[in-house]
Amino acid sequence: MNTFLQLVVNGLGKGAVFALLALGFVIIFKATEVVNFAHGSLVLFGGYLVVVTRESLGWAGASLVGIVSAGLLALLLERFLLSRSRHADANSLALLTIGVDVIITEEIVRRLGVTLPFLGDAWDARPFQIGGITLFRTHLVALLVAAVLITAFTVAFKYSNWGVAMRAQAENREAAALMGIRSSRVTATAWVVAGVLAGVAVLFIATQDFSGAGLSRGTHSIALAAFPAAILGGLDSTAGAVVGGLVVGLVEALSAQYVSFDFSKSAVFLVMLVVLVVRPSGLFGTRESTRV
Repeated sequence: MNTFLQLVVNGLGKGAVFALLALGFVIIFKATEVVNFAHGSLVLFGGYLVVVTRESLGWAGASLVGIVSAGLLALLLERFLLSRSRHADANSLALLTIGVDVIITEEIVRRLGVTLPFLGDAWDARPFQIGGITLFRTHLVALLVAAVLITAFTVAFKYSNWGVAMRAQAENREAAALMGIRSSRVTATAWVVAGVLAGVAVLFIATQDFSGAGLSRGTHSIALAAFPAAILGGLDSTAGAVVGGLVVGLVEALSAQYVSFDFSKSAVFLVMLVVLVVRPSGLFGTRESTRV
């Protein structure tokens, strides 16, 4: 029983990180109807900036630089690439993000070389026990940070001018434009928010507790595991992104323990496929994910 409780808590911690990443996918999709496959490179870019500035700025300062830089890179991608291709269809833009992702990822991996730096200096590799259950600080901090950020986003999404504008644009872009909503501003903000969430997520991914490996190509692969979470919850549902992330974290943790570590990676996609067969729009979505 202790093992099961330990897996659930640590799985929720991992799921919280996947939820942040899945939320990034969903925010961009709601604003643009484009699936951003460059999300993994935003994660890597933010982590790389932490690595190169940590010695001079300290961990906290470097982390802030990494988070802000990931948001700015997302803004640059939207402003100088996607906004200039606004007449292209969503599938073409999704393919464009794949190309961007390859370029950025390969350059960062080249610069990292053989080094695999860990980023969670403030909490990594410091497990503790409560009632015979071993818990990892990284997962607990991830849960807390994700809860704060998701709550802040939910409040902003429901009550701020940007949130209202984004929801209106997601419902009907033409009608929103006629009401005076500036689509470019809404879209740019959505990309910045997604980039910031990616910059936060990498601080937990590139740790011994979360992945057992430092910043590397594997970090990119882990980040893309949040895509099934977004699909599972529904690509147009912010609540679905959160639930999907938590489900992915739990499925991965439990299947790795009770089946095998290798199967845990496939189990996530298996659950996603089962959900899509039963409900093509995802658990909370309104549009069929299979059309994307």
